[in-house]
Amino acid sequence: MTNAASGTHRRRRIDARSSAERIIAAGRNVLGAGEGSLERIAAEAGVGIATLYRHFPNREAIVRAVLDDILETDLLPLITDASAARHPRQSILDIATRLLDLITEERGLVTFAGNFADVAVDALQRFSDSLRPLLERAQEQGEIRVDLTADDIPRFLVMGIAALALPGTTPATRARFTVLLFDSLNPANATPLPPLRPETEEDDLHTAVSSAMGVPEKSRKSVQ
Repeated sequence: MTNAASGTHRRRRIDARSSAERIIAAGRNVLGAGEGSLERIAAEAGVGIATLYRHFPNREAIVRAVLDDILETDLLPLITDASAARHPRQSILDIATRLLDLITEERGLVTFAGNFADVAVDALQRFSDSLRPLLERAQEQGEIRVDLTADDIPRFLVMGIAALALPGTTPATRARFTVLLFDSLNPANATPLPPLRPETEEDDLHTAVSSAMGVPEKSRKSVQ
């Protein structure tokens, strides 16, 4: 490949990456403001609808990319910063509070993709997996009950989402009741947890997310 051809190929890659990033940013802006459309997202990103479809062939792909962006820019850095925190339980509480704030701010994502619960479960699982080392350290320091497992975290967070990530709920209210919810993780006087049934865990989590987000359960296999 000549230098000129190589330079052209590289510029095309940069242009494509820039277009995808603009579409994701536009998707977050448009959907965060309420109901939107692919055409509106394309217009906000300054690209044609064909370019949008080339990067993101359906609504699920847009929502998945926006959720990944939220994880990468808003949540995973908090987990990284907390890796050396002296009190990991407080860090987990702060991160969970931020998660609830973000879900409240980004409610437009819920109705945009028919199979939102599928996408949300994947994102929630990735978030919980990233949180695992912090949880284990909090348990080692005696700040969180030891019978709580990393697999409990997604369901625990969904409980908070269902109760606290609601339109009209103020940040102060979410912060107050998130603290109350987190007190159930304290090791002192904790009642031993009954076991989960592994064969139903995945479906239970999907159903819980659907209910918490107000997504019809029938949407599980649909892709718009």
